Amino acid sequence: MDFELTEEQRQIRATVADFAEREIKPHAPRWDRDEIFPREVVEKIGELGFLGVAFPEKYGGGGADTLSQVLVVEGLARHDAGIALSCAAHMSLASGHIGMFGAEAQRTCYLPDLLAGRKLGAWCLTEPGSGSDAAAMVTRAVRTGDDFTINGSKMFITNGSVADVYVVMAITDAGAGRSGISAFIVERGSAGLSNGRKIEKLGLHSSDTAEVIFENVTVPARNLIGDAGAGYRQTLQVLEGGRIGIAGWAIGMARGAMEDAAAYAKERRQFGQAIADFQAIQWMLADMATRIEASWMLTCRAATLRDKGLAFGRAASMAKLYA
Repeated sequence: MDFELTEEQRQIRATVADFAEREIKPHAPRWDRDEIFPREVVEKIGELGFLGVAFPEKYGGGGADTLSQVLVVEGLARHDAGIALSCAAHMSLASGHIGMFGAEAQRTCYLPDLLAGRKLGAWCLTEPGSGSDAAAMVTRAVRTGDDFTINGSKMFITNGSVADVYVVMAITDAGAGRSGISAFIVERGSAGLSNGRKIEKLGLHSSDTAEVIFENVTVPARNLIGDAGAGYRQTLQVLEGGRIGIAGWAIGMARGAMEDAAAYAKERRQFGQAIADFQAIQWMLADMATRIEASWMLTCRAATLRDKGLAFGRAASMAKLYA
């Protein structure tokens, strides 16, 4: 496999790096300190086409490949991992789920605003009692005529209190196990949709994380994504793609940390010389660079396999694990 970036990919990387340097780096410490989610910055990221870079042009996307989307997440994460995480969840999970499995009418209705950053997406799988074990969820969706009524709650949802469009997994057939899970699109403003507590975190403070509560939330049957009972299978495939993005996210943080470490090593002096001249420090930096490059190769491989239509699940898991 040839992992040399194309001219288009190099331009994407350079454009994202320039944006992050100007619009994110100067403000990231304040956002983290004050736990601010800068919605206006995410909107700018959408206006530049980054949120839809790997989606079809017919929905307002850039028509690029998976690696291009990884480059966006990586570039943002170099300066603010929280912003990058919110964008990754928006692209790979919420928008990605609709893009992969939504009906044409759903894609046409929701993707243009999501990809342009005019609306923000959240993907609701995790629950208070079952975590990310989809088979153990308790949120229910009961059909009555042409509608479904959803009851339950989701926890640790990225963009949970700021999203406009929610992709929600719920049980539609309690006796069918994993085959009884379905996925729905729920819009902010729906009666009965609310947010519980905002989650306090040790880091990633510029990324919104919250509980989402559904109390007799009624959605039309047309908001069912794919067939009833297909939600679990959809979830597994969405998560496979998401792992590639999270690998890129981790690589972006690592690159930023290594750059800061190398710069500090050149400035800090001990015993009459920069500590970068000590072999022990050089070994540390060499190990960092080697592990980052290995992570990048694993991530490129997973992205390439996906774009070729080949099985990529194991490669994506390896990339995420190592990164």
